[in-house]
Amino acid sequence: MSSFKKASKMNQKTHRERHQPKAREKLGILEKKKDYQLRAQDRHDKEDTLKLLRKKALNKNPDEFYHHMINSKIKDDEHYEKDKDEELTPELKKLMETQDKKYIIMKRTIEKRKIQRLQEQLHLIDDPKRLKKSKHIKFDDDGQPIKKLDLGTRLDLLKSNLDNDTLKKLNVEREKSLKELERRKQREKDLAKVQRKLELKNLTKKQRKGVKPKELQIIAKSPNEIFKYKYKRLK
Repeated sequence: MSSFKKASKMNQKTHRERHQPKAREKLGILEKKKDYQLRAQDRHDKEDTLKLLRKKALNKNPDEFYHHMINSKIKDDEHYEKDKDEELTPELKKLMETQDKKYIIMKRTIEKRKIQRLQEQLHLIDDPKRLKKSKHIKFDDDGQPIKKLDLGTRLDLLKSNLDNDTLKKLNVEREKSLKELERRKQREKDLAKVQRKLELKNLTKKQRKGVKPKELQIIAKSPNEIFKYKYKRLK
């Protein structure tokens, strides 16, 4: 019986939904039932969301406090993140105010070269490939030539030929070099902050024109910020 009903509907006329009357064409396409269902569902979802938010606002403790409230504020019923300036020392601030970008880049390049030179002087023991190969022949206690020695054996032989005073002096010099290397690295990081500040300052003068950049990301354990500016089409 069901197959007969399906077969009988093959020659039926297709009933189409009417279009917008001519007097109402200015209002756009006539809304169909499926369009109304989507619109109604969206409205109900928004009403439920507002109802939940009102309920949360009524149940909120007026003395409630979060640490993030220190770095944010509400203005004109909109939530904003407070600006976070880079934490520069007074010396770096004075350097940024008195010197230009080219001078900062030059000083940063000098620091990078000094860091590289210190690293080369510290004989990176962890990487045996950086050690220069000796060309002279070494002999053991029995007078037999030693062809190859691993890194640990070579260091033991070197230490055995030095007295305690010399080893202490070498260790002191090494500690001094390591401390100087750390200072140089920190100095290079500070100069990078100043350079980034100057670049942002020059960029804001030329391209910003009163438009606040959108903060994209705050790097972990660092006050540096990444900014994104509004795209301007070039003619």
